[in-house]
Amino acid sequence: MKTTLAKKEDVQRNWYVVDAAGQNLGRLSVKIANILRGREKPTYTPHVDTGDFVVVINAEKIAVTGKKEEQKTYMFYTGWVGNEYHKTLGEFREKRPDFIIRHSVKGMMPRNNLGRQMLRKLKVYVGPTHPHEAQEPVAL
Repeated sequence: MKTTLAKKEDVQRNWYVVDAAGQNLGRLSVKIANILRGREKPTYTPHVDTGDFVVVINAEKIAVTGKKEEQKTYMFYTGWVGNEYHKTLGEFREKRPDFIIRHSVKGMMPRNNLGRQMLRKLKVYVGPTHPHEAQEPVAL
């Protein structure tokens, strides 16, 4: 038997749309990360971007369990002394709900140039509409 490795030119990219309303944050992020990486394809190759595009709608309606709404915090640091900021998941849900999903999926991607390239194929939108109807995305 011969092992075949995928090439960048031979990859066929599909578009998927995911409705995040009522979905659990972690479980949905795992599915999205696997599609972005191409893990569900038989032609998966770790060093080649074989993944598909993912459009997430209704990002503000993502579900979390327990007390994560008040207790889960995101830390930001400007580099200056004393400028460390903490924001809760509830604060992000009000102002930037797309950040919650994007941050969760980013943590599951490889930490290199290839991972950043794969993350560009993730499109997250707050409402139920998106501007990618021309690509004819398939519901996941």
